[in-house]
Amino acid sequence: MTSPRAAAAATVRFGEESEPIPPATVRLVEGASFAICDAAGDIVPGGVEGLFVADTRVCSQLTLTVDGVVPSPLAVTQPSPFEALFVARSPDRSILVRRELHVGRGMRVDVSVRNLLPSHRTVEVAVTVGADLAHLFAVKEGRANHSPSTLAKVEDDALVFGDEAHRRGLVVRTQPTGDVAEEGVITWQVELAPHEDWRACLELAAVRGGEEVEPQYRCGEPTQTAAPSQQQAHWQRTVPRIQSDIPGLAAAFDRAADDLGGLRLFDPDHADEPLIAAGAPWYMTLFGRDSLITSWMALLVDPELALATVRVLARLQGRDDVAETEEQPGRILHEVRFSSGSSLALKDGSVYYGSVDATPLFVMLVHELWKWGTPLDVLAPVLPAVDAALDWMAGPGDPDGDGYIEYAARHESSLVNQGWKDSFDSISFANGELAQAPITLCEVQAYAYAAWLGGADLAEARGDNVTATTRRGRAEALQQQFEQDFWLPDQEIVALALDHEDRPVDAVASNMGHCLWTGIVRDPEMTKAIARHLTGPELFTGWGIRTLATTMARYNPLSYHNGSVWPHDTAIALAGLRRAGHVDETLQLATALLAAASVFGGTLPELFAGLTRDEFAAPVPYPSSCSPQAWSAASPLLVVRALLGLEPDLPNGTVAMDPVLPAGSTSLHLADVPLGQGRVSVEVDGDALAVRGLPRGVSLLWAPG
Repeated sequence: MTSPRAAAAATVRFGEESEPIPPATVRLVEGASFAICDAAGDIVPGGVEGLFVADTRVCSQLTLTVDGVVPSPLAVTQPSPFEALFVARSPDRSILVRRELHVGRGMRVDVSVRNLLPSHRTVEVAVTVGADLAHLFAVKEGRANHSPSTLAKVEDDALVFGDEAHRRGLVVRTQPTGDVAEEGVITWQVELAPHEDWRACLELAAVRGGEEVEPQYRCGEPTQTAAPSQQQAHWQRTVPRIQSDIPGLAAAFDRAADDLGGLRLFDPDHADEPLIAAGAPWYMTLFGRDSLITSWMALLVDPELALATVRVLARLQGRDDVAETEEQPGRILHEVRFSSGSSLALKDGSVYYGSVDATPLFVMLVHELWKWGTPLDVLAPVLPAVDAALDWMAGPGDPDGDGYIEYAARHESSLVNQGWKDSFDSISFANGELAQAPITLCEVQAYAYAAWLGGADLAEARGDNVTATTRRGRAEALQQQFEQDFWLPDQEIVALALDHEDRPVDAVASNMGHCLWTGIVRDPEMTKAIARHLTGPELFTGWGIRTLATTMARYNPLSYHNGSVWPHDTAIALAGLRRAGHVDETLQLATALLAAASVFGGTLPELFAGLTRDEFAAPVPYPSSCSPQAWSAASPLLVVRALLGLEPDLPNGTVAMDPVLPAGSTSLHLADVPLGQGRVSVEVDGDALAVRGLPRGVSLLWAPG
């Protein structure tokens, strides 16, 4: 079968390792576009730097010189996720250089050169441009050759790069017009009076499918009126406001909101449904698992993100059985990659479905939206997709009919592991032996348990009590079987997985924290044991929870999934600990994660090294980590929800809340939290709680401990 969804199946799976991103680089993100440049604002060839539009590096070099010399960088600021201002000067200190970059379906570069001398002078300003037109994966994996695909041409005073075979390219226009050479160099001879400024603007437009993509920032037009600036300004006006004396919390919350605003995707076919891209630089597209978990965390700031996510995932839900793309009826996608043509619409991209957890997470999020106050009639269009997802869980997702969701790659190009730890060596026994597929992950069963319960509630709300009873029965049977098959009493842990022979994979890993989050582990003694492990020295670093315990054979603090710390993983675990009633452990993890966020300037990266605070006084970055990365960026929002003990259930007319604060802190104020059709404000001062703006007919359930 050949379809747009299958067309690029072999290109969407790649190894977890990527080329290192130097710490001094600046990353600008806006929807399907992003730029990586150095601290001076240059895109220097030979590494991962570049301007990327819809999975293609359309510009691999953009360097500026004044009189043949590279200016020395002085400072850089980023007013928003997609704009940056760079200040530099000539080595002889006579010229001040400013560059302002705006990214959005291309890029606009404003250059300003100021004469700092009290005399007239002539300077040559030159910009060198290169375009290797490499695919994102080639850059990520270090396979790009960094040479232009064709020589540049000069057409109507514009510099044009093109790859006619793939109908891709780059067009560079300038105001004022410079001297454009086919070697890719644009020069201006500039006469400057004493202390005079000279300005120029460069507009970089991608060519896709033979058609030029109009940049969202155009030379000669006010930047503040461009769509990304307008959208970000509206976002900043509407996100909740926070005040707290909890160290690092307010800064992390505000930065999370800013980062999520910049990671939003606006599908041209559905511009009113902003989605969350998984992360910069390598995942600026829709991912099922990442977008679902991030949207769950972001309910605290904007439930519309979650609503748009489930709508789009429902539209792209599996319909056919295609081994090459792992598509199956009812299955929720793993990722979308943009088409090779001119379209930036998600429906025209290639879709890969090899994720075992996105489908139950989809059901969980629809149910949570309903509890958060989204009316059932608004959710009605996605409810058939919920039914189809649950049918997949009971059918193709459980091929042997044992009640568990499992996975095994159906095609040679598919991911070997299809949970969130999707590197090839991430599922292993304590002795280092790799588990063989089919593999049954513990956290996926936890998600399935919550999905069956959520699906039951949604069926009951529609008046289908028979289906509701059946789904609750499945959830109950799954929970009982899970504790029997996954609990390892000698180690007092939840097994990481079951392997192809249904042997428990006995590695001590962070995944069991997810089992607390959904409540599939009920036994109080079991939850206590899990809490001890999650906050004990084998897993806890002082900054967060390691993905794999130090006593495991494959432990490596600098690995991708075998000992590193993933902030979203820690946030889910602390939310699970809070649900299970382990307050001290919740506060321990919350304090650690916020301390890590402070070191990283408020933005938690995708992952960092699993070294302890005793070994190194700051969390050690993972060299190829994405930042901002959606679910890591959103993790402080889940921390706030866990601290508040916030559990809305508007269909049943209640909002539960039981705030807890770390020792030494006394206040947490949150204003304008979207809930139902209105907004509420929460004020925690010591032992006092005040909640204002609850929807009519909704009661506060507060049981202070």
